[in-house]
Amino acid sequence: MMHKYRISEAKNCLVDKHIAFVGDSRIRQLFYSFVKIINPQFKEEGNKHENIPFEDKIASVKVDFLWHPEVNGSMKQCIKVWTEDSTAKPHVIVAGAATWSIKIHNGSSEALSQYKMNITSIAPLLEKLAKTSDVYWVLQDPVYEDLLSENRRMITNEKIDAYNEAAVSVLNSSTRNSKSNVKMFSVSKLIAQETIMESLDGLHLPESSRETSAMILMNVYCNKILKPVDGSCCQPRPPLTLIQTLAAGFFALSIIGYLLFYIIHRNAHRKNKPCTDLESGEEKKHIVNTPVSPLETLLQSFCKLGLIMAYFYMCDRANLFMKENKFYTHSSFFIPIIYILVLGVFYNENTKETKVLNREQTDEWKGWMQLVILIYHISGASTFLPVYMHIRVLVAAYLFQTGYGHFSYFWIKGDFGIHRVCQVLFRLNFLVVVLCIVMDRPYQFYYFVPLVTVWFMVIYVTLALWPQITQKKANGNCFWHLGLLLKLAFLLLFICFLAYSQGAFEKIFSLWPLSKCFELKGNVYEWWFRWRLDRYVVFHGMLFAFIYLALQKRQVLSEGKGEPLFSNKISNFLLFVSVVSFLTYSIWASSCKNKTECNELHPSVSVVQILAFILIRNIPGHARSVYSSFFAWFGKISLELFICQYHIWLAADTRGVLVLIPGNPVLNIVVSTFIFVCVAHEVSQITNDLAQVIIPKDNSALLRRLACTAAFFGGLLILSSIQDQSRH
Repeated sequence: MMHKYRISEAKNCLVDKHIAFVGDSRIRQLFYSFVKIINPQFKEEGNKHENIPFEDKIASVKVDFLWHPEVNGSMKQCIKVWTEDSTAKPHVIVAGAATWSIKIHNGSSEALSQYKMNITSIAPLLEKLAKTSDVYWVLQDPVYEDLLSENRRMITNEKIDAYNEAAVSVLNSSTRNSKSNVKMFSVSKLIAQETIMESLDGLHLPESSRETSAMILMNVYCNKILKPVDGSCCQPRPPLTLIQTLAAGFFALSIIGYLLFYIIHRNAHRKNKPCTDLESGEEKKHIVNTPVSPLETLLQSFCKLGLIMAYFYMCDRANLFMKENKFYTHSSFFIPIIYILVLGVFYNENTKETKVLNREQTDEWKGWMQLVILIYHISGASTFLPVYMHIRVLVAAYLFQTGYGHFSYFWIKGDFGIHRVCQVLFRLNFLVVVLCIVMDRPYQFYYFVPLVTVWFMVIYVTLALWPQITQKKANGNCFWHLGLLLKLAFLLLFICFLAYSQGAFEKIFSLWPLSKCFELKGNVYEWWFRWRLDRYVVFHGMLFAFIYLALQKRQVLSEGKGEPLFSNKISNFLLFVSVVSFLTYSIWASSCKNKTECNELHPSVSVVQILAFILIRNIPGHARSVYSSFFAWFGKISLELFICQYHIWLAADTRGVLVLIPGNPVLNIVVSTFIFVCVAHEVSQITNDLAQVIIPKDNSALLRRLACTAAFFGGLLILSSIQDQSRH
């Protein structure tokens, strides 16, 4: 993966550095493209066959081009001066030449022999420089012979290959019994093989290609200094932190513990195996099915989780597998979308109940949305604004379901106990907490989980605060309905206050220890932006749930199998309005020209398409009576799919794509997707199993567990502070 360096990043990396480009017109091209990363206004002017200096005095960056079109005594003298004068020696040297030698000597074999002798005499000097500086020898690009002018016809690709072979053989054998410190810069040659046909003169690369070569050169030098996440080349694997080391030890002990438990349990099982009495032919003992102990569940779950986390680490932290940049095309996004929609329609079944937003339907909704979001991420479709705006609606729809689902549960069940809260928080956060530890990432990095966690707590506090109003209590007196609406009104006012008071919002979430959870890159702006982007949709979900359950209680809705939700006239009218609203939003989103302006309107208008979809999906009785089992299966593990994609399907923290099988993109995506889905399903099962053991129904036992959890997170905070101090 290639990181695209911004001007500020390039200057930060190259501060107080001197870079020298030595060679012919091709090296001069590379010099210009490199300098334009630092200063895009730098113009290609002046005498081309002279030295060209560049200096940024503010950033203390100096880049020079030294005109030496042949590998001869002149180039040798230039390099020799640097070996003798350490003060003048550049930090980075980029050298290369050959085409002038071929041209001047008409491609003679004697010229090649002389080139080899000259580069042999320069090689020890380059090696000496390479001990303290970064030295790159640029291999010659191929030419497009059909476009070459008459005085360049002797420069053939056959001759260029011969000169490259000579340079490689000499420079790679310049040191005895050790690897050469001079690095071969061959990427420009590889790029030219694909793009030289676009050249204006057949010799020099088109501008876009040389810009890529310069950016790769910047990656080669700067990645090890700035360590960008999406620059997978030329930087060492990050060292294990103290927390990661402790986590590795814990998982290793869990695996060993489970293996010992399994061996002991198996031997005990063999001893208890029934045997037959030889005289009577009857079994002496009977098999007794013993229930799985909590200890076995814990050991087995952590054993499996340890192996899964090892795979996560190898994929996205150990530099074991390659990663590649995303390149968006319409076909890479829309063809997979059509494919999964066909599969989803093909696998359909009847629902167990025909209520609005029944369990199967909400699982189906989560499933197809999650699959679309996954395709959106892997195809890099965020660069296409209409797709981005529609995906924002899908994220809002998840939060709408959060408001709808949790409000419905508390309103109907009236269960405000601590057990329910702990179950939900554990289910939402377990995997993310483990990944924060193993992958050394902040909690806010997995932004969606903090978002749904905070909104769940907002819903809980809103409904649990005195007076606690439930459906059972409200049935006896309509006054309670007004009380609940008043609560919702206060919630809306609180949301509006925080949305338009960035300072107050940041002060709240910058308080320790909240800051440890919600800061990203030293501030909470990212968290404020994410929260503000969908600030009203959870409230909309709660309000929709209240209105729907009130109408359902008064038997206004017809939710029988095959029946339309309302009378035919009302149903047809609402369907027409819904379809028009749905299409109107899509037309508006597709006509978006500015992401910032559209994001400002999104919180207020996203609910239009969400409500339109709910009505279209639920008003016709036959549509409400069936669901896609294919989508519903994915919906049940949608949270795990969303989180796991960060590291074992995508790569470099979602900025790239994981490459398990290089050179075969289709096979790679099939294999990585299969593993990714299996892992997400297994993690979902592990989370559910652990929730049964770790969160007991007995309140006193649960409080003890909560005290242990608080101690655990307290320890994490202390270790995290120690790590931060050691890094600084």
